[in-house]
Amino acid sequence: MGELVERKTVDSRTPEERKKHARSAITNGKDLLEGIDGRSLLARRYRDIASAITSDQGGASTLSEARLQLVRRFSAICVLAERMESDLANGKDINVERHALLCSTLTRLAQRIGIDRRARTLNPTVSDYLAAKGPDTAAGNGDDVETME
Repeated sequence: MGELVERKTVDSRTPEERKKHARSAITNGKDLLEGIDGRSLLARRYRDIASAITSDQGGASTLSEARLQLVRRFSAICVLAERMESDLANGKDINVERHALLCSTLTRLAQRIGIDRRARTLNPTVSDYLAAKGPDTAAGNGDDVETME
């Protein structure tokens, strides 16, 4: 039998040293943004947009960190633009130049993120399933059919 490796059960680092290596609550997906509890209307809308875009791109596990950051920026700008459009619909004056700049920025971010929807493979296709079962299954060898003579 091989050597047993002794494992430390107690972390000898100080709490400050452990915190330097810990992931943030945002990275872990626990928090949406720092200092935001996520229950406000704007925070929920931001989360909904980010979630929808991430899903359209194949899910968070398929996106690079850079693309995730672009999705976050896109979501924030969408919320800002929607707020301005809400003001406009309620008869308030808006800064048209700022709105146009937001729309232009959204367009550039959408191009970077990709506006095409990417499907996630959840289940194999029928042909993939049959191919994995073996050549007899795919071709149908007739063993399961009774013949009358």
